[in-house]
Amino acid sequence: MPGLLLGDEAPNFQADTTQGPIRFHDFLGKSWGILFSHPRDFTPVCTTELGQAAKLAPEFAKRDVKMIALSIDDVPDHLAWCKDINAYNGDEATQKLPFPIIADKKRELAVQLGMLDPDERDKDGMPLTARVVFVFGPDKKLKLSILYPATTGRNFDEILRVIDSLQLTAAKKVATPVNWKPGEQVIVVPSLSDDEAKKLFPGGVCTKELPSGKKYLRYTPQPQ
Repeated sequence: MPGLLLGDEAPNFQADTTQGPIRFHDFLGKSWGILFSHPRDFTPVCTTELGQAAKLAPEFAKRDVKMIALSIDDVPDHLAWCKDINAYNGDEATQKLPFPIIADKKRELAVQLGMLDPDERDKDGMPLTARVVFVFGPDKKLKLSILYPATTGRNFDEILRVIDSLQLTAAKKVATPVNWKPGEQVIVVPSLSDDEAKKLFPGGVCTKELPSGKKYLRYTPQPQ
């Protein structure tokens, strides 16, 4: 079945967007990237999501993450919808958002990327795109995939938190525990010996004592 798995390279597709035609790899450049799909223009949950994404655009930019959305309507509809999204945010009702929206009227890209929701259909019986989140690394490979049904809006604060974890763990030999937030303690990866961990993490390593007696749960302050 078409779709992307973790570690797959993003297809270098061409598409029309609200900011002109793009080739995906050129759009990403050497940055991280997030591609998030939407069931349809002029729909309530999508409008709230894109409004929040626009508000958080400076946070994504701080993390060097290029943002791009996808919806199964054409560019003129996207541009008209942008006015509603900006008005929802309490801003001037312009056609400009801080990221482009891909036009995928024929659903070709949604099919290629495995984004269609078989349970949600439009008035003509055609399947809508689900709320997919793909995060790509600077190597153009898929680092994160989250799939929401059309009826559930995404939590963009959580998406930022996950990106913080992805970027930290890509650079350091650590993992992030449950409910981790930036600045909190992280976990030393099991592949590191205690001696290696002491050298890598001068802030210290604390091992949690467990009934099994196994020393696998090792915490350290978040490395910079």
